[in-house]
Amino acid sequence: MSETRSDGELLRAVAEDADRRAFEELYRRYAPWLTARMRSRCADAGIVDDVVQETFLAVWRGTARYRENAAAAVGAAGTSSGARGDAAGWLWRIASRRLIDALRGVGARGRLRQTLARLRHRDEVSAEERVLAEVEHGDLAGALVRLSPELRAVLQATVVDGLTTREAAVLLGIPPGTVKTRAMRARKQLREALA
Repeated sequence: MSETRSDGELLRAVAEDADRRAFEELYRRYAPWLTARMRSRCADAGIVDDVVQETFLAVWRGTARYRENAAAAVGAAGTSSGARGDAAGWLWRIASRRLIDALRGVGARGRLRQTLARLRHRDEVSAEERVLAEVEHGDLAGALVRLSPELRAVLQATVVDGLTTREAAVLLGIPPGTVKTRAMRARKQLREALA
């Protein structure tokens, strides 16, 4: 009968020796607990399973570092700066940040794709749609319709979906500087149209 290793010993064995048995023991010890905690935060079992898997992959690949008695301050989970303290809390921090990233990506990307798909199939706004939009939504709706699709997409991502410049850049496939420029141009055009 073998002696039960501490979390710190398991994590050191995984990090230093790529010890598969230590990794499996760590996984058996914490995966069910982590999955249950994540499911209390997210009802989508598929996303939760992906997040738990990504968390343990980060541990296995060494992209997340755990230092049981480190003097360094707790860094961002998933970074090489490391963390100190209890292994469960450390795994929870990694997983919760990955869950937030996953939820932001799913929601924002899906909404933006739907909006862009609608706009792509809508080359010219009919006169009736313009009148209805101005009646229903006033001058802002008309000003938004007159923006180019590129400027509308940036406003959708940054203003409506609340993405950061960097997140919008990744989503739209353009550099962050271009996102900032397009957002500035869109706001300027809206101000002029509404003045």
